[in-house]
Amino acid sequence: MAYQFRFCPNCATALAEVESLEDGGLKTRLRCPACDWTHWNNPTPVLAAVIECGDRDGQLLLARNAAWSARLFGLITGFMEAGETPEEGLIREVAEETALEAVTTKLIGVYDFQRMNQVIIAYHVLARGEIRLSPELAEYKLYAPADVMCWPAGTGYALADWLRSRGHEPRFMEWPKRS
Repeated sequence: MAYQFRFCPNCATALAEVESLEDGGLKTRLRCPACDWTHWNNPTPVLAAVIECGDRDGQLLLARNAAWSARLFGLITGFMEAGETPEEGLIREVAEETALEAVTTKLIGVYDFQRMNQVIIAYHVLARGEIRLSPELAEYKLYAPADVMCWPAGTGYALADWLRSRGHEPRFMEWPKRS
């Protein structure tokens, strides 16, 4: 198991892997032997937007994260802040990352992304305005819905479901080989 915690955030004691019987059966968790603090390792909710640009003939906006080495383009994503609903967080993320105004939002679905220990809450966002990317994003591309390719993981499944809802059969790309 890969964990982000190595030491107890309460008392700084090294954490130990402990097996315990819970309601769902036997589980291995990191636990502090000194104060009994437990790292539950629950998935993080991530918001994702399929952005349809209403003032650009309904093209979809996909962006490339500045940290990505490959020239891959994906949905606008981000984390919820405390005190906001998923929809409020999504509208905020779209504005922060693209400067676009969300005109309407509609839930597409909820998707697991276990490789990153995330749960993705995906929305369709009809947006408008001048596109200005945040420093987190390197570039963007606009695609006609029929021309977009889906990636076979996480937010790619949300995009595929949205395409199907619009009468387009999604096409999936293969992941680039890692060097």
